[in-house]
Amino acid sequence: FSNYKFRRQHSIGNYIVDFVCLKSKLIIELDGGQHGIRQGYDQERTEFLRTHGFIVIRFWNNEIIENMEGVLHVIGTLSPTLSLKGE
Repeated sequence: FSNYKFRRQHSIGNYIVDFVCLKSKLIIELDGGQHGIRQGYDQERTEFLRTHGFIVIRFWNNEIIENMEGVLHVIGTLSPTLSLKGE
């Protein structure tokens, strides 16, 4: 994503997010199997982040491995402020 810097493992409030672009207020979360049993916690966390103006996008770990092109497309579609240049 040209001209956009993502921070990894960044604190926002009491939470640590996987990846965040502060400029576009976009959070990308990568979820493993443990998130299937923590849905209530994840929902509360996502709501907190959204109330602070962030867009939160979640992907399962296997989606990243198996369909990176599709994941990048979704990120670009849901966050129109980002543009894919050569990615």
